[in-house]
Amino acid sequence: MNNKFDLEAFEKDLQVTLELGRKAFTGAYKDELNSLAGLSKEEIDLITPGVTDLQKYEELITVVKAASKANLDQAALKDQIIKLGDVAVTIAKRVPNLASIL
Repeated sequence: MNNKFDLEAFEKDLQVTLELGRKAFTGAYKDELNSLAGLSKEEIDLITPGVTDLQKYEELITVVKAASKANLDQAALKDQIIKLGDVAVTIAKRVPNLASIL
């Protein structure tokens, strides 16, 4: 069994991930992503303290990144955020542009 680390494959995967991230932060929901990224841990903890908030926060960012990259319409983004649950919706409502679609 060969457990040798493949640095070349890692670097290739990393470049793809970075490019996707760049596209998300320049896509349709770039302002929303920047606002979400600007939320402090304290602000997130105010919603319901604990690990769940941070997990939902990460999931919310992932959903908004994907929506931005794909130029998803607001109705579809709203549906995806609602599927994440109440904590994610509450976090999203801290961002005025997301609050307006929820």
